Amino acid sequence: MYNLISADVFKMRKSAAIKIIFAITAICAAAMSVMAYLIPQGKVDASLSGIGFMFSDMNVISILGAVLAGIYICGDYENKTIHNAISSGVGRGTVIAGKTIVFCGALAVILLPYAIATAIALGTGSEFSTGSVSLGFLNVLTSGAGRGFSASDSMELLVISAVLIIVYMAQLSVTIPLAILLKRPVLVIAIYYGLSVLSGQLAGIAGRSPGFERIFALTPFSGNYTLITLDTGAGEIIQALLVSVLFALVMLAVTYSVFRRSEIK
Repeated sequence: MYNLISADVFKMRKSAAIKIIFAITAICAAAMSVMAYLIPQGKVDASLSGIGFMFSDMNVISILGAVLAGIYICGDYENKTIHNAISSGVGRGTVIAGKTIVFCGALAVILLPYAIATAIALGTGSEFSTGSVSLGFLNVLTSGAGRGFSASDSMELLVISAVLIIVYMAQLSVTIPLAILLKRPVLVIAIYYGLSVLSGQLAGIAGRSPGFERIFALTPFSGNYTLITLDTGAGEIIQALLVSVLFALVMLAVTYSVFRRSEIK
């Protein structure tokens, strides 16, 4: 598996697509921070907060994460990389594990600009706001703005950033069986983005129904896990981490079941 992962990492490093995606997230992370800074300054009307959300990690990663899965996994079907690995005697479980590890690593890389932008912005001690409820790194930025940023806060921010990235990985783990099953990037992107929109609606329903909220909390799409901040308790952070890891493992099991039954020609 090491050779398989090394080959995929090398291919990722040389891929123009991953570089473009990284550049887009870097630009969007900067734009998100600037918008969140200008709104409380009165230089941008609060009614335009929707533009700030458009640049936020929650919105951007829903699209670009699925794009990454489509390019990376579906692309390996088109260029016969997966076929060659199977014909060379590599087990299907090994192929899935290798693809998942590299995919998650790539997700962490493209989310890194948001973590860095949030840390830099909070370090300035300035006020940040979007005038509405925010999620993910944008929520960390707006909820932690204006507070004194100590060394302990730096460690907390590092932990929160890592957990948020893992939550996003778990959410996007859905794209792995989709890519294996559909083999078409456009379908993977469209279905996952529709799912991300639906999850937002389900989060609203969960807020009004305690029973459904308990069920929805078993998935990383629960709004509670993208609302963690520097003030979130250790118990909630651990819950977000455990739910995300377990959900991702379930998706890997589904992927293996689908992949084992698929015909590789």
